[in-house]
Amino acid sequence: MEEFMKQQQTNAPKQEKNRVKSALIILFWLAVWEIADRVIDNRIILSGPVHIIASLAQQVQQADFWLICGASFLRIAVGFILSFIAGFLLALVCHRFKLIRDFLEPIIVMLKTVPMISFVIMLLIWVGNQALTIYLSFLIVLPIIYTNTLQGLNNVDPQLMEVAKVYHMAPWKKFMFIYRPAFMPFVLSASKLALGMSWKSGIMAEVIGTPKPSIGREMYAAKSYLQTADLFAWTVVVVILSVIFEKAFIFLLKKLSAPMGWLVSGKDTDDE
Repeated sequence: MEEFMKQQQTNAPKQEKNRVKSALIILFWLAVWEIADRVIDNRIILSGPVHIIASLAQQVQQADFWLICGASFLRIAVGFILSFIAGFLLALVCHRFKLIRDFLEPIIVMLKTVPMISFVIMLLIWVGNQALTIYLSFLIVLPIIYTNTLQGLNNVDPQLMEVAKVYHMAPWKKFMFIYRPAFMPFVLSASKLALGMSWKSGIMAEVIGTPKPSIGREMYAAKSYLQTADLFAWTVVVVILSVIFEKAFIFLLKKLSAPMGWLVSGKDTDDE
C-alpha cells in the first residue's frame, strides 16, 4: 500500500507536466490559426478562433439553439444505443450458434464495405430525412460492435470454461466472471471507434437530409450563405457534444467492466 502511494506521488508531477505541455501545444496552434486568419483577412476562406467564439456566442443566444443541439444529440444517441444493443446481442447469438453467424457474415461484410453515401441515398428513399440520422448511425455502428464483441467472446480461455464445467458454474456466473472479462476490453475499444463514427455519419446525414431542427441543417445553411465562422462554430458544438456523450458512455462501460466479486455469494442452483 505504501509503495502504491509513493508511486502515485511520483506520477502526479509527471501527469501535471504532461497536462501543461498539452495545453501549451494547443495554445500554440490556436495562435498560429489566429495569425493565419489575420494575414489572409478573408472571412469566407478562413475564420480564426476569435471570430468563431464570437459566432458561437451569437448562436448560443438564439432561442432555438438548445433545441437544435438536443434534437441532433437525441437522433445520434438513439441510433448508437440501438446499434450497440443489437450488435452485442447478435454477437452473443452468433457465438452460441455458428450457423447463424455464417448466414449473417455476408450482411456484416456488406455493411462494412458499402460506401456511406450509398446508405444515405437509399435511406432517404426508404425512411425520409427525419429518421435518416438514426438509421445511418445504426448501420455504421452495428458491424463495429458486432465484430469486436464476437472476437472478444471467441477470446475466452478454454481452460477456464473447463474449470467452470467441472465445478458446475451457473450460466450467469460464467457470463459475469469468464465471458465478461474477456469481451469487455474489445467492447470498450470498439465503442471508442464507433462513437466517433456515429457522430461523423450522423452529422453527415443531417447535412444531406437537412431535418429540422438539426445541427446539420444549420451547417448546410452556413455553407450556402458562405458564413464560415458559423460553420466552424457549429463544428465546435458537434465536437463538444460528441466528447460529452463519449465520456459518459465509456464511463458507464468501465463501471460495467469493473470486478464484481460481491456477486459471488450464495450457492449455484444449476447443477447441470
